Amino acid sequence: MTDARTRLLDMIEAADVFDHPRDEIEPLQLEAANALFQELRDKIPVLERRARETGVERVESFEDLVPLLFAHTVYKSYPETFIAKGRWDRMLAWLSTLSSEDLTGIDTTGVETADDWLDRLKENGCMVLATSGSSGKCSFLPASTTDKQLKVRHFRYAMGWPQTVGDNQYAAFWTGPIEGPNSAIEAGQITRDVWAKPGGFHNLIKEPLKITDVAAGAAFMKKMREGTATPSEISAFQARSATASQQMQGNLQEFTDQLLAHRHEPVLLVGLWAQFLQIIDRAHELGVPDGDFHPDSRISAGGGIKGVVLPDDYQERVARFFGNVIRPGSYGMTEMAQMMPRCEHMRYHRPPGLIWLQLDKPGEKLVNAREGVVEGRFAFLDLLYTGRWGGIITGDKVEIDWGDTCPCGRPGPTILDTISRYAQAGEDDHIGCAGTIEGYVKGAMGA
Repeated sequence: MTDARTRLLDMIEAADVFDHPRDEIEPLQLEAANALFQELRDKIPVLERRARETGVERVESFEDLVPLLFAHTVYKSYPETFIAKGRWDRMLAWLSTLSSEDLTGIDTTGVETADDWLDRLKENGCMVLATSGSSGKCSFLPASTTDKQLKVRHFRYAMGWPQTVGDNQYAAFWTGPIEGPNSAIEAGQITRDVWAKPGGFHNLIKEPLKITDVAAGAAFMKKMREGTATPSEISAFQARSATASQQMQGNLQEFTDQLLAHRHEPVLLVGLWAQFLQIIDRAHELGVPDGDFHPDSRISAGGGIKGVVLPDDYQERVARFFGNVIRPGSYGMTEMAQMMPRCEHMRYHRPPGLIWLQLDKPGEKLVNAREGVVEGRFAFLDLLYTGRWGGIITGDKVEIDWGDTCPCGRPGPTILDTISRYAQAGEDDHIGCAGTIEGYVKGAMGA
C-alpha cells in the first residue's frame, strides 16, 4: 500500500478524521489514485483496455479519473444464459475480467446454483457481494480478504459518528437476515461481531438469503410489470408470499418483545421504516409508552419504502416513539466499502480514502465545483479496494455542497440529504460509458 493511500485510509481511526480541509486531502487522493491505478491496471483486463483506449497513462487530475470509471451495471454484464445453463466456468471467466485475480482455475465441480458458485469463490479467497437484483439480474462484485478486513475497520470507526461506538457493548438488533452474500447482510455481520455483547445479538429473519431465490423473485416481478406472468405463476407467488408473511409476523412479534425487554439499557437497532412502524404498533399494544428507551441507544432507520404505503408522518412517529436517543445515519451502496456518515446538520461527509466525482447526467463529464451546491450524478473511486477497481459511476442523483465548510463547522465538501435515483426500479439508467465497458468485458472473455 502506498504512503498516500495508507495515510488516507488510516485516518478513519482518528477522532478528527472528518476535520481535514479539502486542500490537504485532495492532493493525497490524487497521489493515491495514481499509485492504485498503476498497481491494478495490469491485473484487471477491463481497466487495462479502458486505459489504453482512452490514452490515460497517469492520474494527475480528477478529470483523468473520469474515463477510467466503470458504470455500476458492468458488474451484471454476464450473459444470463451462463447461470441458466450452469456455465460456472464461463462465469469465472467473466468475473476474472473485473477482478485483480485470475479466478478461472477454480474448480466448479459440484456447483449447481449461483449460491454454490459464490460459496466456492469464498472458499478460494474471493469475497463476492451480490446485489438484490431488482431488475431481475444480480450484480456480482469481487473483493479480496484484505479488502474485507479494511472494510470492517472502516465500519468500526465510522458507525455512529460523530459519537464513538464502543466494541461489544450493546444489545444489538438487526431486522434482516444474517447469512448470505449481500452487502446489507455483511453490515449485519459486522454489527454482530463488533458491537453486540456476547450472546446479545438478535436478528429478525432467521433464514439465510439465497441469491437464487432473490433473482427468481425479481425476475417474476419483472414479468408482472411486463404482463407476461402466467396465472399459475401468479397463484404460486401469492401462496409463497402469504406463507412468508405469516412467518414474518411471528418472527416480528418475538423480535419486538426481545427489543422491548432491553429498552432500559443501551441498544443498537438497525432496520427499515416499515418494520419500525410494526414494532411501534406491537409496543403500543403492550402498553409501552413513547420515549421509553435508554438515551444511549443507537437507532438507525432508513430505506424499505419502495412499493410500500406509509403514513405521511412515519418519520415523526418513529422519532417520537424512540425519544431522545442517538440516531446515526450514513450514505453508501454495495459497490462502496467506505460509508459516508451524516453529521448533526444532515449532511454526509467524505472519508479521506473515498474520492468523490460528480458528473453530468450521462456520466461523461466532471462537474466538480470549487464552491456552491451542485446537482449531478454521483461517481467515486474507493481507494480501499484492491480486489477490483473501485471507480464507479452510480445511478444516484446528488446535490454536493463544494464549499469549504459544512454548516456543522467541519471542513470539506458535503452531500445534502436529498439523494434520489436517475431511474426508478425496473427502468434502464443510460450511462454513457456502459455499453463500451461491457464491450471490453466481452472482448476480454473472447465472447
